[in-house]
Parts: sequence; structure tokens; C-alpha cells
Amino acid sequence: VQLVESGGGLVQPGGSLTLSCAASGTIFRIDAMGWYRQAPGKQRELVAAIISGGSTNYADSVKGRFTISRDNAKNTVLLQMNSLKPEDTAVYYCHLVHFNPWRRASNDYWGQGTQVTVSS
Repeated sequence: VQLVESGGGLVQPGGSLTLSCAASGTIFRIDAMGWYRQAPGKQRELVAAIISGGSTNYADSVKGRFTISRDNAKNTVLLQMNSLKPEDTAVYYCHLVHFNPWRRASNDYWGQGTQVTVSS
């Protein structure tokens, strides 16, 4: 399974960005997709996730500003980020949990990361 991210960049405080992540390869079952971020000198943290049933989970710091959605037919997850703040500056990583029935095992996959910079 490969993950390709797009949509990062530089935006002013209060602005918006949409991150996209597309999964490709041999895909049997995606149990969850989401976004993590890592700012310089900090640990990687969960931003938002969506599980196969459609339930979502958000970090407290982004609730009400970020929205995660998934296109199951395209194996794509989007992160709509509004009202961006300088503290949202980080490298954002797409994350996927994939279940392989032949191996009867789940594996985690990560994208290469995309930089989001919020600055005036």
C-alpha cells in the first residue's frame, strides 16, 4: 500500500488549506485513515482520523476548525483545515490502517509528509 499526499503549503493565519491523501496498491480492507502532524521539536500527534464505519476523532486543538472526510471508492482521505493558526504549522502525515485477510494481520502505513506553514 502506498500513500501519496498533496495540498500543503504556506497560508496566512485565518486561512484555509485542504490536504489530500490517496492510497494505492493491493488494498483489501482499510480500517482507518487519518492525519498526524509533527512540529519541530515535538512528538508526532494525531490530528484527525476516520474509521471504516465513518466515525471520526479529532484532536482538541483542531475541533471546530478541521474536518476529515473519506471517499471510499477512491481510497482517499481529505483534511479540510479552516481558521488556521501559526501553531498548526507542522509536517502533516497521512496514516492508514490496512487489514490483509490472507495474512490475518493489520499494518500501519505512512505518507511521506507534507509541510503546512501558517505565517503572515
